[in-house]
Amino acid sequence: MTDTTGTKKNDDERWMREAIAEALLAHRKGEVPIGAVLVLDGTMIGRGHNARISRNDPTAHAEIECLRNAAQTVQNDRIPGATLYVTVEPCLMCFGAIMEARILTLAFGIREPKWGVTGSLYDLQNDPRFPHRVNVREGILAPPISELITQFFRERRKNRITAPRSG
Repeated sequence: MTDTTGTKKNDDERWMREAIAEALLAHRKGEVPIGAVLVLDGTMIGRGHNARISRNDPTAHAEIECLRNAAQTVQNDRIPGATLYVTVEPCLMCFGAIMEARILTLAFGIREPKWGVTGSLYDLQNDPRFPHRVNVREGILAPPISELITQFFRERRKNRITAPRSG
């Protein structure tokens, strides 16, 4: 007999590790280390990481980059049945894109208390006014993700303090 709970957990952790790898790419580029991958029928069809600073694009969040990549892969703007793995709880813009793409499941690592909309600031996945429902799972590999985010902002604060002031 197959333990579907264990299998689901193993799959979640496997794909979240891929999202963490994307977050590490963002970190190396000086971006907030958030990464995402999109999985459909057990296959990764898209990946992305934050690129706001490097692209001078306020919409270049990990989730958006991942969804754009996946939409090109499947040649469709909608990807029903897919699961999006993202290291940090999505913001309003990203959740809107998730809904537009008709993503079935969102799995994330840690909450984002300032911007998150799946339980932190709002609970949009449960809002009955939306015609599409997104299943949400959270807490996947939360400790290493939390440490990565904490380390990034610790380094950023340290560099701000030690950097010479201009003007």
